[in-house]
Amino acid sequence: MSLAEFFARLESPALRQIAAHWRDARGGRMMPGWKHIDPVAIAPHLPIVWAWRYDRAADRFIGRLAGDAITAAFERQMRGATLHEFFAGRDPDEAERRYRRIVGEPALMHCQGQVFRHAGRVGVGGRIGLPLAEDGEHADGILGATTYSLPSGLYRDGVRGERFAQQHCVFFPLRNIMGGIPVDGRPGADRG
Repeated sequence: MSLAEFFARLESPALRQIAAHWRDARGGRMMPGWKHIDPVAIAPHLPIVWAWRYDRAADRFIGRLAGDAITAAFERQMRGATLHEFFAGRDPDEAERRYRRIVGEPALMHCQGQVFRHAGRVGVGGRIGLPLAEDGEHADGILGATTYSLPSGLYRDGVRGERFAQQHCVFFPLRNIMGGIPVDGRPGADRG
């Protein structure tokens, strides 16, 4: 498994550009910190960007940033909210499981298929989650982005959305990508 394999999965030019900025911002570190992310470098894509801070002492995720498209899809503000507050009534456990894997391993995440179904806006898109670490080694946040389109004939409530693939997430552990450790089998997958 390589970083090139992760990039090969990214169909969206926006997701590729955001991931490329994350890669370049790393410098010689395993992961960049939040301070290394330059909003100007990803300015055209800021509406689809979201970020969480992981408070290790409190063992919880706190919203750092959500672009206009993300806020519109959820119809609520993410900044300052805990993950459980933000996803209240919308299955926070699914998001928490994925985010814990991103910061815990740490790992890159790529999802494809139905997105925003928990927000009542089932559409088709892609999602990335990229770990952040102020010290370059211990993940303490996530930089993410979600692309989204509502295909014709797909209703807001997702009734006709069943014909579109459920979201499928693949994780790329950084220890395998950056450390040259061979991967046994396929990357971890999470259906959701």
